[in-house]
Amino acid sequence: MPDHAHWLLALGQDKPLAKVVESLKSFSAREANLATGRTGPVWARAYHDHALRRAQDLQQIARYIVANPLRAGLVQRVGDYPYWNAVWL
Repeated sequence: MPDHAHWLLALGQDKPLAKVVESLKSFSAREANLATGRTGPVWARAYHDHALRRAQDLQQIARYIVANPLRAGLVQRVGDYPYWNAVWL
């Protein structure tokens, strides 16, 4: 997405969500800045999370995330987006 990201994560016992998000943002910002020749922040400081309580919710949420590029008009078909696949589908 051009202005936001959706990540579906399975957390382990080692790191809390805040640390995982911090790591994802840090790594991806560094890579984005290297790729674009820019410096400085890429992400907003805040984030919104939604915990899934039931295993059967995984497929529904994964499908919602994968369909985002289609809803945004970035692709004609879900399969046209190079990152469409997910283990939960």
